[in-house]
Amino acid sequence: MFPLHREREQPIFSARAHVFQIDPATKRNWLPASKHAVTVSFFYDASRSVYRIISVGGTKAIINSTITPNMTFTKTSQKFGQWADSRANTVYGLGFSTEQQLQQFAEQFKEVKEAARLAREKSQERFELANPALNIAAPELSEDRHSPPLLTVNGPGEEKLFRSKSAEVELTAEKERVKKMLSEGSMCEINLEAELFTLQDSNAKLVAALQEANSSVEQWKKQLAEYQEETDRLRDQVAELESQLGHPAAGQTGREELSQSLEKLEAQLRDKDQEIHNLQSKKTDVGELEKEREEAMQRLQDVERRNTELEDQVQSAEKTLASSREDQKQAEVEVRRIIEVLDVKICDLNDLRQSLAKLIDK
Repeated sequence: MFPLHREREQPIFSARAHVFQIDPATKRNWLPASKHAVTVSFFYDASRSVYRIISVGGTKAIINSTITPNMTFTKTSQKFGQWADSRANTVYGLGFSTEQQLQQFAEQFKEVKEAARLAREKSQERFELANPALNIAAPELSEDRHSPPLLTVNGPGEEKLFRSKSAEVELTAEKERVKKMLSEGSMCEINLEAELFTLQDSNAKLVAALQEANSSVEQWKKQLAEYQEETDRLRDQVAELESQLGHPAAGQTGREELSQSLEKLEAQLRDKDQEIHNLQSKKTDVGELEKEREEAMQRLQDVERRNTELEDQVQSAEKTLASSREDQKQAEVEVRRIIEVLDVKICDLNDLRQSLAKLIDK
């Protein structure tokens, strides 16, 4: 089932963004659906002419929204946009790193929405053509031949008119029932596809982790075999040295040297045995290593998110600093102008004092 699903549904556009959902309790606050930026993609199902927005975070689908003609993507800020999904009973929000990415996503949403509208119209036309019985209306009666005498009380005219209206009501009810069945079937198929998509992603992650664990185990087995060969070789050397120490013809100096060599080999043998023991304990701790790797990945994701926040704070601080520098430059220019005006006033005052001094002398 899954290969068929992948063949008929293809991605047409992808972007990286932080995903949010509206708080179902307050309907005002945003709740983060992903701890870091994830891939958000538009998919097209050619077999059903359906467009969907899908995003997977970890092992679950955090967005599975079918695009309908009545949806609207609204840009609420320079890097944030949102749309409401009545089927999922929620509102999705996307935070982009640049304004250009938001604009590209909004344009793609508009194009897909228009394509969904055209696809729905064509689907309705094909459905009506394939089910002509649902489009049967009450027959129009000509005034000359088919109109019954409506003035007749309890006559055949009222009976025919009642039957015509009854058939029309039954056909309308049948049409609504068929549409409801088709809608319910489509919703079940969408839910099954979302669950299948989530299971496939989880299976891929588990296979990758298993392959990595198998690779580590094979490497440890190989290293363990090498250590065991080295241990056997050292043991053979120890046995050979012990046999040499057993001959009485050997001198005292040779025995001392052999004893020292034997002690060194025994120390090396103990070290190798300790390494083998460590490797065997590591072999049994594959699950713990996988858990530590996941925790390290989680810490790395938290550091990336913190790094993004710090970059935003640095950009804001740089803008504030630039604004402060501009204000400082303007203030310096204003001070220089005031100083120049004061210099001119001082010169005028000195000239006035000299003129007064001359008048007093006269």
